[in-house]
Amino acid sequence: MKKVYFASDFHLGVDARLSSREREQQIVRWLEQIRKDAEAIYLVGDVFDFWFEYRTVVPKGCLRLLGKLAELRDDGIPIYFFTGNHDMWMFRYFEEELGIPIYRQPIEREIMGKSFLIGHGDGLGPGDYGYKFIKKVFANPFCQWLFERLHPNFGIRLANFWSGKSRGAAKSDVGRFLGEANEWLIAYCNRKLEQKHRDYFIFGHRHLPIDHALKNGKSRYINLGDWLHYNSYAVFDGSKMEIKFFENDNGKIFGNREAEQQKT
Repeated sequence: MKKVYFASDFHLGVDARLSSREREQQIVRWLEQIRKDAEAIYLVGDVFDFWFEYRTVVPKGCLRLLGKLAELRDDGIPIYFFTGNHDMWMFRYFEEELGIPIYRQPIEREIMGKSFLIGHGDGLGPGDYGYKFIKKVFANPFCQWLFERLHPNFGIRLANFWSGKSRGAAKSDVGRFLGEANEWLIAYCNRKLEQKHRDYFIFGHRHLPIDHALKNGKSRYINLGDWLHYNSYAVFDGSKMEIKFFENDNGKIFGNREAEQQKT
């Protein structure tokens, strides 16, 4: 039976529970494991802790991951890549070198007869106006052109500094489910349901594995968690959507669904 896999927030380039290289090796093992039954793979943002494509330069490292993605694409497995708030400056390298399309906004997909809305999740929902303004600045082509004028040795070091500041600002919510009233992506999903039915809303960014039944009692909000702490991912086989944990016996699912922990 073929399956569709979703993962996000690898944040390669920064050390956490494991070093970045150890985590990359772990992700490569996961990709090798799922290749036998993967119909498609969605990488839903913040794969890299920082990424900026100069015209002839890309950040060093992550060659094991890039090689594995190229291998899977050569095997004919579709891979879809979403930019996140840490790797939004990704342009055409993945498309031209790996044949992997890049998405910058949430997309709608029908997968095995079910409707999905898929995106990284940053800048959605109510509030957070400061970040939404900064995101518009970073997405501005002129601002990107100005950054490109910086030498990579300086530009990448500067960006890594701000990336660390961004992670630090979000630490207070990591590991805590704030409840339906305070989880802004849940509010976003419920609002979108008023406009159109979707069976599943798939997001990252929150760094917490969440499986939550939305207000209509039928649709579900799935947050993919991260690989800094959880090694969590989601898998859909056409009838069942599950959050699972790779090489982590302590994975925990948050939200209002009493889903049993799935360990791989």
